[in-house]
Amino acid sequence: MRFKLLKGVLPLGGSAALRDLLAGVTLASMDIPQVLGYARIAGMPAVTGLYTAFLPLLAFALFGASRHLVVAADSATATIFASHLSTMATAGSAQYMALAGVVALLTAGLLLIARVFKLGFLADFLSRTVLLGFLAGVGIQVGVAMLGDMLGVSAGSSRTLGQIESIALHLAHVSLPTLGISVAVVTGILVFKRLLPRLPVAMFAVIGGIAASYVYDFAGHGIAVVGPVAGGLPAPGFPLATWQQTLDLLPVAASCFVMIIAQSVAAGRVFAERYHEPVDADADILGIAAANAVAAVTGAFVVNGSPTQTAMADRAGARSQFAQVVFAVVVGVVLLFFSKWLQYLPHCVLAAIVFTIAIGLIDVTRLYAIRRESPGELTLALVTALAVVVIGVEDGILLAVALSLLRHVRHSYHPHTMMLAPTQATGGRWAPVPAAPGTETAPGLIVYRFGADLFFANDHFFVDDVRNLLERAPTTVHWFIVDAGAITDLDYSAARTLAELCEGLKQGGVNVLFARVNQYLRADMDRHGITAVLGESHLFETLHQALVAAGFDPSAVSSTH
Repeated sequence: MRFKLLKGVLPLGGSAALRDLLAGVTLASMDIPQVLGYARIAGMPAVTGLYTAFLPLLAFALFGASRHLVVAADSATATIFASHLSTMATAGSAQYMALAGVVALLTAGLLLIARVFKLGFLADFLSRTVLLGFLAGVGIQVGVAMLGDMLGVSAGSSRTLGQIESIALHLAHVSLPTLGISVAVVTGILVFKRLLPRLPVAMFAVIGGIAASYVYDFAGHGIAVVGPVAGGLPAPGFPLATWQQTLDLLPVAASCFVMIIAQSVAAGRVFAERYHEPVDADADILGIAAANAVAAVTGAFVVNGSPTQTAMADRAGARSQFAQVVFAVVVGVVLLFFSKWLQYLPHCVLAAIVFTIAIGLIDVTRLYAIRRESPGELTLALVTALAVVVIGVEDGILLAVALSLLRHVRHSYHPHTMMLAPTQATGGRWAPVPAAPGTETAPGLIVYRFGADLFFANDHFFVDDVRNLLERAPTTVHWFIVDAGAITDLDYSAARTLAELCEGLKQGGVNVLFARVNQYLRADMDRHGITAVLGESHLFETLHQALVAAGFDPSAVSSTH
């Protein structure tokens, strides 16, 4: 396994370094409140959110390749493992933190395996549509989870529906001061996000909340605060768990792994393409594996390449990982000199910040665009979102992967089929039209196109289509040309079915020709004996050659085909 260090940092000139230095400081001002919020989502002490943006960030800068990807705490992965860990230990306890470290270590192991076997392509199996629905579901779940702290009441459940029920039952006990602060923070962030998007309003809310809490003794007036926070840099230590606990956590790590692969590779690819830079997904996976291994042994939790934080870094002007290194240095300064002030931070301020992050995960604009362009895909997105809310994040992401794969299989299972036929629009010349029984290309000829590879699940559609076209053709068909331009693969089962079909048609007086046969399909046809059944003289590289062999004029085909 060969790799190069600091690919995301170098080369770096003087002016670029200054630009990224300023961008890193700006990013820190915007992102520190968010990582504190993600720690809240994860059920971890607030300071561990800062830990995720310290040494893990440096580990990715060292081993990763993307110049733009920001790797730190993330709401999606935090929600995934928190929903399971909350059933195994009390949130924030030493045991809980140890289990969170084990999840990070297992995730690092899975990512390392993915790097060794170059599995970066796995990101392609989670469609953008389903990922959008998954993130919307996470947004709803996280937003509901924050309502308890924003209202000053106990949510009383780890499940979204249970939290809604608990909050509804305790509405009479809402703390008005807590609610007022929450509304002010949420309103301020949303308003200024629209008016002045680069202004670090969340940071101002944190600083203002800490100052007001210290001066007016919020804790003494019934407004919950974070409480004492351990200062200083993270102390290294190996997370410990029993063998059974480790096995129980493996599916959780696998869910985090899938989300990291999907989000990180997609985000890295988007920003690399924007700046015309090469993409090395496998190197990025190695970098995130290193970041999670470091997180596991420094008291942090699972880290992810966040599309949201990467976009924030891009808006701040970051063009290399040097900006993220500066971000980590700023976090180190906060840990050394300012962490003691975090004890005065009101829970409602942190919850309000996280609530605005959750709202941002629900991309209504893109969901509406999907509805307009592909209503069927919107259904997939909404089903995924509903699954996350009702059955949980861990099962929701597994369903998201399954739906993505089923959607792909569905298109291959029953693809579009076309045929050449004379049309009025082309003045009677042959043009592609949907394959329909009762239509022919010319007297005695049908040119048919199957829009996918042939395999065991769809070969019967191919056979049924061919037989229906032949049986209901206006004239007796003597030449049946298969336009194989979309067929690149033929498995054993489909090959047997195709051989039987061709034998039967041959005995019935129908000459079957294959046109646009590429080298991959030709190799499969040779190996499975299809070439022997048809004869080599019935396989052609172009449609033009096949039509000539059948005795028809190729110029009858519309030039648009």
